[in-house]
Amino acid sequence: MTGIKRLSPRQSRKVNTLVKKECCNCENGNCILLDDGDTCVCPQLISYSLLCKWFRIAVLPLDKLLFAELYHTDDMRKCIVCGASFASKSNSVKYCPDCRKRITRRQAAERMRKKRTLVTQ
Repeated sequence: MTGIKRLSPRQSRKVNTLVKKECCNCENGNCILLDDGDTCVCPQLISYSLLCKWFRIAVLPLDKLLFAELYHTDDMRKCIVCGASFASKSNSVKYCPDCRKRITRRQAAERMRKKRTLVTQ
């Protein structure tokens, strides 16, 4: 996790959201770690790169998809239904979270339909 990563505009918006919501060192857009008496704007909010070591280590892993996207980890998977990329925790996951809901409902309906036909015969 060394080096400065360049961010796309979409990634930068996600990073800024994470900084504002999750970073314990960001208070009202100002960085507490860089405060030496004068307020200092958080460098992560005004940059298109990952500058803050604290953010990279402690905050970025909270968004698994963004983390996997930036560091190309093996956690990135492609959904077999829609082809979207998503971060997974296990090797057996085949569907993104959106498709997983639909597939699970469809499979449950099919299973119950089959169960009802076996009972009524």
